[in-house]
Amino acid sequence: MIHVSLGIALVLIVLAMGLSAYRLFKGPDQVDRVLALDTMSINGIALLVALGIWFETSINFEAALLIAVLGFITTVALSKYLIRGDIVE
Repeated sequence: MIHVSLGIALVLIVLAMGLSAYRLFKGPDQVDRVLALDTMSINGIALLVALGIWFETSINFEAALLIAVLGFITTVALSKYLIRGDIVE
């Protein structure tokens, strides 16, 4: 049962990443592109966790934590850049 659920989840996560990639490249403005990039990092985390459960390894969870931290820092930095025009005050 878990393999069927994980298979469906993996397909839906990849579909969500594809839709986010479309928004990243075709976004009408910069804010949509930043949000699409943030959504892609969240989907990447979900993909790594699902693959970690599928292959029964723990290294994927550590990689998911690294992507979460980098995704947060990237989103904050890009948001500050869009608001102020400069990252460092």
